[in-house]
Amino acid sequence: MASLEQIKQLLKEALELDDSFNSSDEETLLLGNIPEFDSMAVVSVITALEETFDIIVDDDDISGETFETIGSLVKFVNSK
Repeated sequence: MASLEQIKQLLKEALELDDSFNSSDEETLLLGNIPEFDSMAVVSVITALEETFDIIVDDDDISGETFETIGSLVKFVNSK
């Protein structure tokens, strides 16, 4: 099971975010809110999720809803 803190740390490392990201919570918007989170960053995050949590992310799993907030990403990982 992925925790909020694990996902935040993964995002922080994959997107090379500064410490201000530490104050983020489940409702923090990702897509369109974090400039570093572009289409190439999505690929990096997916790769990191697969490696960290030993899951496989299918093309059908990739949607705006999945990457809308930190909370939606936690729920997605835990559903895998």
